[in-house]
Amino acid sequence: MTRSLSFHARLSWILAAFLLVVIATLYFSVRLVTESAVSNQAVERLESGLRVFERLLDMRGRQLRDGVQVLVADFGFKEAVASGDTLTLQSAMTNQAARISASEAMLLDLNGKVLASSLSIARPGDTFRYAGELREARQQGQSMLVVPLDGQAHLMVEAEVRAPLPIARVVMGFAMDRALADELKALTGLEVSFLTQEGEGKGQLATTLDPNTHDELIGGWSRHDHAHGIEELLLNGERYLNEDVVLSQGADFSVNALLHRSLDDALAGFHQLDARILLIAFVGLIASLIGALLLARSLSEPVNALARAAERVGRGDYQTPIELDRGDELGALASALNQMQSGIAEREQLIAHNMLHDDVTGLPNRSLVGELLSNAIGAGRTTAVLHIGIGNLASVQDSGGPEGVDQALRELTQRLQAGLQPGDHLARMLSDEFLLIVSDTSADNAFSAAVAVQQALALPVRVAELEMRIEAHIGVAGYPDDAGSVDELLRRARIAMQDAAQLPDGLQLYQHGRDDAHQRQITLIRDLRRAAQVGGLFLHFQPKVDLAQGRVYQAEALLRWNHPVYGIVSPGEFIPLAERTGSIQLLTAWVIEAVLRQLHSWNGRGLYMEVSLNISAEDLASLTLEQRVGDLLQRYLIPADQLVFEITESAVMRDPDRALAMLHRLRSLGIRLSVDDFGTGYSSLAQLRRMPVQELKIDQSFIRELDDTCGDAVIVRSTIDMSHALGLKVVAEGVEHGETRDLLRAWGCDTLQGYFFSRPLPADAFEAWLKQQPHLAARPLKEHS
Repeated sequence: MTRSLSFHARLSWILAAFLLVVIATLYFSVRLVTESAVSNQAVERLESGLRVFERLLDMRGRQLRDGVQVLVADFGFKEAVASGDTLTLQSAMTNQAARISASEAMLLDLNGKVLASSLSIARPGDTFRYAGELREARQQGQSMLVVPLDGQAHLMVEAEVRAPLPIARVVMGFAMDRALADELKALTGLEVSFLTQEGEGKGQLATTLDPNTHDELIGGWSRHDHAHGIEELLLNGERYLNEDVVLSQGADFSVNALLHRSLDDALAGFHQLDARILLIAFVGLIASLIGALLLARSLSEPVNALARAAERVGRGDYQTPIELDRGDELGALASALNQMQSGIAEREQLIAHNMLHDDVTGLPNRSLVGELLSNAIGAGRTTAVLHIGIGNLASVQDSGGPEGVDQALRELTQRLQAGLQPGDHLARMLSDEFLLIVSDTSADNAFSAAVAVQQALALPVRVAELEMRIEAHIGVAGYPDDAGSVDELLRRARIAMQDAAQLPDGLQLYQHGRDDAHQRQITLIRDLRRAAQVGGLFLHFQPKVDLAQGRVYQAEALLRWNHPVYGIVSPGEFIPLAERTGSIQLLTAWVIEAVLRQLHSWNGRGLYMEVSLNISAEDLASLTLEQRVGDLLQRYLIPADQLVFEITESAVMRDPDRALAMLHRLRSLGIRLSVDDFGTGYSSLAQLRRMPVQELKIDQSFIRELDDTCGDAVIVRSTIDMSHALGLKVVAEGVEHGETRDLLRAWGCDTLQGYFFSRPLPADAFEAWLKQQPHLAARPLKEHS
């Protein structure tokens, strides 16, 4: 694994790299500007030297021309030419050439034939090669002509000898050799070269440059395009600026003058400046590196101190302060981190407390209860647990809202804490459940403590200016008699608390074997949610006998459940579980569709039957019940008056306004409504006047042991009379004896239902029973438009 550089090293490297870039940029910028300035200066000097060169060459040509003019104007020279005195001519031309620094002199006739010459290549009698070019140059007003002779450039001038007509031509000139180049170099300060080229052969060079550069100069010059003025050439490893001048050019020759300026020589004066810049840059870089190291150390040491402090905080050490005596931002950061440590320590203590305590009452919560019980059980101490449930906390919230609930819980906590003995612990488990741990006491001995707790909770509490009584139920379990572990002890205490909620006094010791019943209940609750999908639900139908007609017009659909493990489960067991856990709406939806499906089947076979079924409080609170029922009626083509919904008074009292609104919507569909279990609710007569019902069903608790002398007889007769007065039909359920049937018939009851006629039967058995009871046969199928 590659180890990364420290902050100290990275900061030093970054600063050093930054300084190096800055210094390198500065150095190369200065060098680039310097070279550019020197190059421009060299170009300017080359151009200036070229102008000087041209003037000097023109001046030499004029001097030569003037000397020739003096010679041809001399009377003696004319006579010698006219008389053909060769010796005199030769002497005169030689003397005059010496005076004007000419290296050669020739006398030509008018046709260009050599009459006398100082050149070995131009002997008397020969025709001079450039006689025509010289005449044309003179006629065009040119003062001179440069021509190649024997591989070397020569500057020549011509003048006519007149006596008075032209009789001959005098030509004088000098070689453009190394000596002339050296002379021009001394005057211009430039390197001077004369390049002569004849035909396809290699050119001849007369130059002030080193002989080792001659071949490179000729080759480089021949490769360049000379239309672009100044060019750069590399000669013997040295850079030169070069500019050439065409002195003459013919059909098969050319003579060029080349002027050179060495760039390296021009830059030589700046090499010392480069060395000084590099020295300054090096010294600056070293000084900057030292400063960067010092700066990095001044930053890295406090940063490392802060990092060590952060590690301590990560390990949970909030007490060791960060000691960093600095007045800059890092010192301020250290101070802020010290404050952060204190804040984190306080918040962590608060979080730890909140994790183990209830935020409303301040009591230990379930997590801390587990630790307390683990310590007690681990020490082998006998311990009793009182699981306390508050049954009507929802009513407290309806009266006082959340604030009222919190107020009530705090008051209950104070009462419970007032009765604690040394070693006891009180905790809040859930919103409406408390737990009291009684140390060194068995469950039986702790029962007296449960009685005292219930008496303390029985006193009313004040909520929103109202006094309300708390309904408490307490379950007691102990270690080691009832449980051997913390989870088992808590679970069994809770089971005892749930059992206590069903008892009048609200107190219950754990009964051994209740775990199986509790597990059965949990399994049923779990499987209820899936029962409608996975199967197991089915319907039984119990006939209702119309006493006036002596016929069966109605039946009640009763839900049954065949559990895959427990077999047939009583509705008295699973219906309360469904209502308590919110599964009842799923069951109701299944029952409604199953009833309509059965009615569709019966209607198809000519059996017209009205079927009633129960609707729960949760169904009445639904916003879509009537829409779902209406859709099912249309799907199965069932008249709405074949469906009767039975509603208990308690279901309506849960939320009267919403329930009544739903009843009116159901009635608008044509569904008949019946009040079930009449006489067992909270407000029979007050609600009955508001409910859009057509039928009242007297609870079986009034019917099962009915006779003419019992107290229930007065209630039943009064209920029948009152219902008829209100225009309602009356159904009595729970009829099990003929005497009961006769009494109800005598009192004017409309419909009877009970085991006296038939137990609830499956659909096919129900049809078979009707066939076996011809005197109770149902009416034929109605005609519906």
